[in-house]
Amino acid sequence: MASLTFMPLTTTLAGSSDPPPRAFFPLLLLHRIPTRICCHRTQSESQSQIIPTKKQLIPGPARLPLIGNLHNLIGALPHQALRNLASQYGPIMHLQLGEISAVVVSTPAMAQEILKTQDLNFADRPRLLAAEIATWGSLDIAFSPHGEYWKQMKRISLTELLGPRKTLSFRGIRETEVSGFIQSLRNSAGKPVNITEKLLNLTNRITTKAAFGYQCVDEDEFVGLVNSAVKAASGFNVADLYPSLGFLQDLTGMKSELLRTRNGLDRIFAKIIKQHQEKRVNGGGDVESDDEDFMDVLLRLQGTGGFKCPITSTNIKAVLVDLFIAGTDTSSITMEWAISEMMKNPRVMRKAQAEVREAMKGKSIVTEADIQNLPYLDLVIKETFRLHPPIPLLLPRESKERCEIAGYEIAKKTKVIVNAWAIGRDPGAWEEPEHFIPERFDGSEIDFKGMHFELLPFGAGRRICPGIALGMANVELPLAQLLYYFDWELPGGLIADKFDMEESFGATMSRKNPLYLVAKEVDSN
Repeated sequence: MASLTFMPLTTTLAGSSDPPPRAFFPLLLLHRIPTRICCHRTQSESQSQIIPTKKQLIPGPARLPLIGNLHNLIGALPHQALRNLASQYGPIMHLQLGEISAVVVSTPAMAQEILKTQDLNFADRPRLLAAEIATWGSLDIAFSPHGEYWKQMKRISLTELLGPRKTLSFRGIRETEVSGFIQSLRNSAGKPVNITEKLLNLTNRITTKAAFGYQCVDEDEFVGLVNSAVKAASGFNVADLYPSLGFLQDLTGMKSELLRTRNGLDRIFAKIIKQHQEKRVNGGGDVESDDEDFMDVLLRLQGTGGFKCPITSTNIKAVLVDLFIAGTDTSSITMEWAISEMMKNPRVMRKAQAEVREAMKGKSIVTEADIQNLPYLDLVIKETFRLHPPIPLLLPRESKERCEIAGYEIAKKTKVIVNAWAIGRDPGAWEEPEHFIPERFDGSEIDFKGMHFELLPFGAGRRICPGIALGMANVELPLAQLLYYFDWELPGGLIADKFDMEESFGATMSRKNPLYLVAKEVDSN
């Protein structure tokens, strides 16, 4: 939801007590490579990216040979480490990440410069090994280069897959799956329940049915393979940081694992595509219908033809993997953090419950049509996006041409990272930025649709997530029903002040530890 994206593959060395990521260990082998070669490569990369002029160079911490500033990211989660560095070096900062020269922006004004003022120049993505493999050569929407193919596929996603009409057509799927989700909680009432797991299972079911319909017999295997790909590619990929050392792709083991996963996806997609093609032949061919799932739509467009970039089965697979990843993990994480913050702040929980119970008084079922009557829930979701953007470091951008930002000249192919997590906690933009206060949005024009750079859970500009409407639909109804049907307690007599809110970092920013709660059903009459 927070983008139709694959993963924030920047640098992840951290994670407190967690062991170093598997892909980190090949870095230790670099001492075998002649130092003069690596140093020459790193220095030349740096000089080619941040161009010395009469103006000052972009500020940033001192670099070490071979690794540049990778050591500055050890000991804290990357988005936190970058925020801490920005507090010392400023809202625009230069880091050397192995061979890669990167610029990090951490305030609304700097984000606006990248995502709006010079959006076209920063509309490209850097090449990332995991995205190349997992999306069949970056044929998805999130990582495909800015060009005719990307424009065509984004246009299709907005008009055929993720627009308001198509989102509404999946209302029955959402209401059916959320009803089953609520019943499973009723069956476990009074006992500690892994809410994290249940929310992820819910969004998996909603998204697979929207993508493939109810006849997909390989749903569980498909979900498992996609999750394996995300897990394998999450975090620090040393091969992306040392592109001149091609052998690192094989040493990490990630490449072979992703290829095995992609082969499994190829096998499942072949069955799903065949099943849908047979259904189309028997059911009327290329006729558009509100009953179409995502696969139906893409196969219909493939059959219709007339596109500047022909739609192939490989294109379809890449786009559907994109849609699945965006529609599952990010949505479940947003709900997980919203519930966590309300448990940490009982005042907010009581106010949100009172709103939904008053608006729905006497109703046995909460439907999507009722969501418009819940303005405080909307504030809660916005505040959750501010403190816990599902993708804390927006997917990296890359400059097409030389340009100037804040008086600093930057060369083409410079990697730019927008720290959405830091922006949401910027004291220059927010009062009491570390506190969860939904009321701050009451009467405020600030929204998350790309026009206000203080709040960027979906990004902004040309590369903004096209699935905002679908993502919000996957979040609002489950949250409303959780507030309506249940009171919630922390297990084991735990009090709110001691409630764990520690973050993790991977493909998305989830809780470090699963959220366990005890549900107590309330009388809705």
